[in-house]
Amino acid sequence: MVNVRTAVGASVALLTGVLCVQWLPALPSRWWCLWGAIGLIALGWRWPYWRWCAYAALGFAWTVWRAGVAMDARLPIEWEGRDFSVVGTMVGLPQVKASASEFRFSVEQASLDGKPVILHGRLRLAWYRTAAVLEPCSRWQFSLRLKRPRGLINPGGADSERSSLERGLIATGYVRESRTNTQLGTPAFCIDGVRDAIAKKIATRVPDPHDAALLQAFSVGDTRGLSQRDWEVARANGISHLMAISGFHVGVAAVFGVWLAAFIYWLWPGLALRVPGIQAKAALAWLVAGIYSALAGFGLPTVRSLLMIAVVAWARCSRRQSTGMQSLALALIAILLVDPLAVLAAGFWLSFVGVAFLIFSLTAHGRGLRGFLRELSMGQLLMTLSLLPLTMWFFGESSLVGVLSNLIAVPFVSFVIVPGALLGMLLLGACPPLATPVLRLSGWLVHVQWWLFERMAVWPGSHWYLPAMQPWALGLAMLGAWWLFMPRGVPLRGLGLLLFLPLIWPPSSTPQYGAFQMWVLDVGQGLSVLLRTQHHVLVYDTGARYPSGFDLGQAVVLPSMRALGIDRLDMLMVSHADNDHAGGAPAMASAFPAARRYAGEPERSSLPMAACQSGQHWEWDGVRFKVLYPMAGKAGGKVNDRSCVLLIEADGGRVLLTGDISSEVEAQVAAAVEAGAAPVLLVPHHGSRSSSSAAFIGRLRPPLAIVSAGWRNRYGHPHPDVVQRYAKAGVPLWNTAESGAIQLEVAADGVPAVTATWRQRLARYWRE
Repeated sequence: MVNVRTAVGASVALLTGVLCVQWLPALPSRWWCLWGAIGLIALGWRWPYWRWCAYAALGFAWTVWRAGVAMDARLPIEWEGRDFSVVGTMVGLPQVKASASEFRFSVEQASLDGKPVILHGRLRLAWYRTAAVLEPCSRWQFSLRLKRPRGLINPGGADSERSSLERGLIATGYVRESRTNTQLGTPAFCIDGVRDAIAKKIATRVPDPHDAALLQAFSVGDTRGLSQRDWEVARANGISHLMAISGFHVGVAAVFGVWLAAFIYWLWPGLALRVPGIQAKAALAWLVAGIYSALAGFGLPTVRSLLMIAVVAWARCSRRQSTGMQSLALALIAILLVDPLAVLAAGFWLSFVGVAFLIFSLTAHGRGLRGFLRELSMGQLLMTLSLLPLTMWFFGESSLVGVLSNLIAVPFVSFVIVPGALLGMLLLGACPPLATPVLRLSGWLVHVQWWLFERMAVWPGSHWYLPAMQPWALGLAMLGAWWLFMPRGVPLRGLGLLLFLPLIWPPSSTPQYGAFQMWVLDVGQGLSVLLRTQHHVLVYDTGARYPSGFDLGQAVVLPSMRALGIDRLDMLMVSHADNDHAGGAPAMASAFPAARRYAGEPERSSLPMAACQSGQHWEWDGVRFKVLYPMAGKAGGKVNDRSCVLLIEADGGRVLLTGDISSEVEAQVAAAVEAGAAPVLLVPHHGSRSSSSAAFIGRLRPPLAIVSAGWRNRYGHPHPDVVQRYAKAGVPLWNTAESGAIQLEVAADGVPAVTATWRQRLARYWRE
């Protein structure tokens, strides 16, 4: 067995090499990395003090190779937007919603224009308006419209392109209506089919559908029945890691396997003469944990725990003793060698760092009953503080209520609900009538626990938001957590809290008096603009809300505000009532109920809104705001021509926000712009051909223009004719589809300038 120092050192060096790749804007040559790693490994073999560099080089080279293969597997750019005929198999549990069925699909063969093409990997698909029953593991032939994974890039936003790489997704798309969409068969047995069958049996035996949905999540990792509200309650209580099968639950399953082995040996004592009890318990513990991990879909937390259990089981079978840190290090090495891209997942860090801190705490403060009780009490405080920096880094929010919530949830879920679910699942196969009372009791216990968490979710501190942090602040906070929980006798342990200060109170960058900052957010085919003066904030449009429930106000605008350190909203202005501009307004109004609200079409709004009319004006912190349109009695007949047009003026420059106005009213808007500096122009109607007339551009002569459009949107915005008009007028054109969120600075003295584009600012190799 490898000693602790060697295992930990090798795992840290290997991890360092893997992480270096994740900061690269582009991947280096795989062959140069491979030969460099071979050279360093040879040096490490000959001179031991080169060993750690060799491990790091191995991690770097292996990650470059693995990432390169994954990127090469993605759908080629020239194939985007074309129709494929694909044969493959359902992966995981398909989710049926009112608007569409969503599922993962593993490609076996594909053809384009009747010719076979090389396309291997997993797809994330949607099937709209279908009545087909999608069974787990079923084999299908589909007609698909595909595109490369591409997400919205904003301050504090989720990185779906990184997630796609980590999950092995090579394309996204939807099923085209076609006669060739045919089910080719369903296998007699597959683990996802077993999960689905168990979930259905739980639903028929637990009377309350919500209790059944929660029990399905705890039993087989089936979260399809959980609502958005359930996830909000979980985040508010800091228990999202318990909503599906977690790594700790796999450990409980392993203990269940040990008990099962002990019961078998109690029934047949003579069995010990043939198979030693220690080896049998270790093997059965790993087997039960493996079965339970399979029921969870082999998520990263479960795989990590399964590898740790395998290390311990192997040590027991070979009559060797292993420490917790040694097992964790070997599990880390195993995961990095199997899949180095796992480091892109938040669960990787939350799992390993959380377990490492707990092992460190138990080692420092004692084992046995005292250590166990400390893990359940002070251990929850340790977990909350140690994982706070990582939680804020990945999700932008944390829960101060989580200490108490986890103190209740971890032992209750792990030692009551999960064993009850395990027993219920065993009885479903062995004696179905006895499974019903066990599952009903487990469902009632889940109901009681959830009732408590729903009330704790509204306590002060349940949602704690901080601005986006810098990597150095994350490192200091992690060091502070480690220092804070050093063993007794280490001097000045409390000073570890000081290292959290850059995380809790990050430096702010509010505009000076007479200046403002503006962000045109990346909301796809829609619009949302965030504007901040020294002490005031305005949001102009909020992006769309889709039938699936995905709300860009909730998913993009609010997280962007929090990441930028903005915790107030003075005014919400919705240009007009089309969904791509107004869909997220209810979410914004709910988050900031005291904000004033104006709209170009208040009568079509789902919220009480004041009418936006020309002549309205106000001043914030030396910055002047003036509504130019719609004019009384002159609003165009089209819905788009009722858009609220807003002019923002500072001494250093002006900005004109135009909504979706067309060329029919552009002359009136241009005439309303008083003489002064040429304004930066938010391109009308996403660059539609019916707007941005040559006369309008020539009258305003903007120093630059910004268009908000979706990547490869079906409308073709911005239209090539419009792009040519701006180019002919010598106006630089910025596009959120290509740049992500765009930041504009208008200083008190100077000229307006684009100071950041988020796709380039956060350049990584997976955003090619």
